[in-house]
Amino acid sequence: MLNGKKIVVVMPAYNAEKTLRKTYDEIPKDIVDEIILTDDKSADRTVQVARSLGLKVFVHPENLGYGGNQKTCYAEALKAGADVVVMLHPDYQYPPKLITAMAALITSGMFDVVLGSRILGNKALEGGMPLYKYIANRLLTLIENNMISQKLSEYHTGYRAFSKEVLLKLPILENSNDFVFDNQMLLQAFYFGYRVAEITCPSSYTKESSSINFPRSVIYGLGVLSTAWKYMLQKHHLGKWRIFDETGRKLTF
Repeated sequence: MLNGKKIVVVMPAYNAEKTLRKTYDEIPKDIVDEIILTDDKSADRTVQVARSLGLKVFVHPENLGYGGNQKTCYAEALKAGADVVVMLHPDYQYPPKLITAMAALITSGMFDVVLGSRILGNKALEGGMPLYKYIANRLLTLIENNMISQKLSEYHTGYRAFSKEVLLKLPILENSNDFVFDNQMLLQAFYFGYRVAEITCPSSYTKESSSINFPRSVIYGLGVLSTAWKYMLQKHHLGKWRIFDETGRKLTF
């Protein structure tokens, strides 16, 4: 508990056998009430390691994709009674010790969504982010900020915390099951007026870190631009898409 709120950490996993235990060991157990891992049909021993650590584990019989995995994460967290849900990748790319700070910004009542930004503090390249990804990150962020009139340092971090209300109200079941899910969800939060904060988050890129290859990065970038374009048009009543429709499909439990 933190400020009387139940904190649940969700870990969308795919072939995270080598880094899962290290990630788990640094999670602040003094404020985290429950840890849920959803496995997207890993080919390694991720599930066995997770169960040996005593985590609540859900396994997809078929690979659903990164976005599909998150949908399961959030649904199961809500079923567990979460007031705040923190998504932490089990590949040790993001420091688990920041969970307390991220959750606190939400339990304080000041923010609804908190992002761990790799760009704040100028540590992304030092942490091993490939140069082409850093350049693409900065360029896409600049374009998105201008298109949707926001001032984030980055839109592409996978380290995020959400209030229960956000997870219940956003039509996230309308989102992609692929990597662009993250961007769609963040733009939905802005579209529906939720308060978004960022904190500095050093990252660590290793050979075990999850990553997408260059062709899929291009597809992701095009999806990001498409989502921002839809956001802008719908805000000006020039189009309508279900990802920004309050009647769109939402999580239930």
